[in-house]
Amino acid sequence: MPGGPHEGRPAAARLTPPDLRLSAADFRALYQRVRALAPWAADDRRGALNYLTPQRIAAAASSVRDGRTVSLAAPVEGEAAADNPEPWVDDLTHPAARPGSRHGLDFAMDTLFLHVHGNADSHLDALCHVSYDGVLYNGVAPDPGNLSVDLAGQGIAGRGVLLDIPRLRGVEWLEPGDHVTVEDVTRAEEAQHISVGPGDLLFIRVGHRRRRNQLGPWDAAASRAGLHPSVLELLGERQIAILGSDSNNDTAPSAAEGVDFPVHVLALPALGLMLLDYLQFEDLVSVCESAGRWSFLCVIAPLRLPDGTGSPVNPIAIF
Repeated sequence: MPGGPHEGRPAAARLTPPDLRLSAADFRALYQRVRALAPWAADDRRGALNYLTPQRIAAAASSVRDGRTVSLAAPVEGEAAADNPEPWVDDLTHPAARPGSRHGLDFAMDTLFLHVHGNADSHLDALCHVSYDGVLYNGVAPDPGNLSVDLAGQGIAGRGVLLDIPRLRGVEWLEPGDHVTVEDVTRAEEAQHISVGPGDLLFIRVGHRRRRNQLGPWDAAASRAGLHPSVLELLGERQIAILGSDSNNDTAPSAAEGVDFPVHVLALPALGLMLLDYLQFEDLVSVCESAGRWSFLCVIAPLRLPDGTGSPVNPIAIF
């Protein structure tokens, strides 16, 4: 993806207002409240995916009207950038490059190298990706293979819902360091005439991709828009099944003292809620606006990686 004239220039992060800052004690109390919202037994390993009942999936499928499909993934990045120092490497071997392959049957071949949990490419975080207090979701030990991405190996499908926060605020994007608040979520629901509920695959747009496309990449590890940790308590109460964003879901710098990725901590170890990071919603926004609806059938198919902490992913919205 080409950069703009500002490529490489650091983005100045907005400071978190005092009323949104969380002390270490505040975050610990929030973590305990959110953890208590997960209703599953001690032997559960699927977490929020349990909310995706066959009835809810069938109801989402029945909403398909014209069969139009839209990708929620960004194109894979093959060049190093300020937010992507370890881009994908695609070692392509083409028949024309091999001696003696001019006649008869031959194949072009690819060998891929990728860093799944980067700050540019679209990916799914498995429940084993983050531990807190030395454990994963539901007290599971952080050992190889425990709570891997293969828990979603049969695929994820359900009602997708997009909440567009820049649209709500009347801006192109949220600036790095800005937080999506509980009020933003509830006001977006009201403005878009939709309510987020049990089993929903919720996608929250902050405009990260549009900003990157127009201004060029920046060090997103240091400064980016995202969700305020308090939003996870609301989403736990709503019993959503998946949470995704066009950013990292977490704001940087963090609003929580001593915890750099509070949303990841509240989602993965506390709620058992898988996350999708660095999606792109520009195509989806256009289709939602033209269709006059902000919900759709969504299908997500991660790779079958028995020990994987995540997977590259290409979620598909179907209208």
